[in-house]
Amino acid sequence: MGNIILTGDRPTGKLHIGHYVGSLKARVAMQNQGDYDNFFLMIADAQALTDNADNPDKIRESVKEVMLDYLAVGLDPKKVTFFIQSMIPALPELTMYYMNLVSYNRVLRNPTVKTEISTKNFGKGVPIGFINYPVSQAADITAFKANLIPVGEDQEPMLEQTREIVRSFNRIYKTDTLVECKAVLPENEACFRLPGTDGNEKMSKSIGNCIYLSDDEKTIKKKINNIVSFPREINEPGILENNVIFTYLDAFVTDDSFKEFYPEFQNLDELKDAYKKGGIGDGRVKKFLFDVINKELTPIRERREEFAKTADVMKILKEGTIAANKAAESTLLEVKKAMKIDYFD
Repeated sequence: MGNIILTGDRPTGKLHIGHYVGSLKARVAMQNQGDYDNFFLMIADAQALTDNADNPDKIRESVKEVMLDYLAVGLDPKKVTFFIQSMIPALPELTMYYMNLVSYNRVLRNPTVKTEISTKNFGKGVPIGFINYPVSQAADITAFKANLIPVGEDQEPMLEQTREIVRSFNRIYKTDTLVECKAVLPENEACFRLPGTDGNEKMSKSIGNCIYLSDDEKTIKKKINNIVSFPREINEPGILENNVIFTYLDAFVTDDSFKEFYPEFQNLDELKDAYKKGGIGDGRVKKFLFDVINKELTPIRERREEFAKTADVMKILKEGTIAANKAAESTLLEVKKAMKIDYFD
């Protein structure tokens, strides 16, 4: 069996530059390289409902917004199978079976789950569905026998839990039905987890510290100008550690960026050295950052606007969901056979 790619996003709003450098660019590159048998891209609406159960309209509308972002960055329905998670009945059934292979305490030890719980305002308690997120994700991945998962670095603990479930299932039921997966991470470490414009360690739609792929030029400039930076006089040495501006530059800038927008320097290392010595204000660096990011996002924004007028995104999703459903149902039948619960076959 060749490579099978699966990845996806929770539809809780439009996608931002953290998604873009963390996973979307890698997805487009993998799509264009063509080294795979199947490429599934899931809009994880069921998982989004685990902490938005009281706001289904938000999730429904965001499904379309996320799909437009996918098309805008260059993901192609002719090469990728797009589908909606809640429309695949095999996924919750697989989740139920896998829940018997994982302890409650093991799920709560998952660092990604712990971090996400700490950032949510759950009030009196955390929904079981949210705690069960890693098991649900294991079902998503194994249903399509995916072995390559383009994700951000923060998802690696989730994939490790998936691998544990795969090993337990195959060992207990003496089968090789389920396939182990591995993460495909960005080559640039700065892209692993892009911080928010407010200095928070993660860019998050729920916190409101994002630069969205669909933001217009004026909005991008305002958000970059408002990025939290360290107070100092212009001639004082600049601080690079935990500097959001330079983290973004690490993620986006190339040597060609300097030729076009900041010819005083040849590359980012030169700029960093000069900044540390003092004499370069944050305003100048923010202007450079704006020029770089705006150039990257302008064609994405323009394509998005065009797709919003011309693309039937729900038709694309419906056709993809039909194809994805067949693949997941096939795996479910294999799983039930291995578990000896295929009673009428």
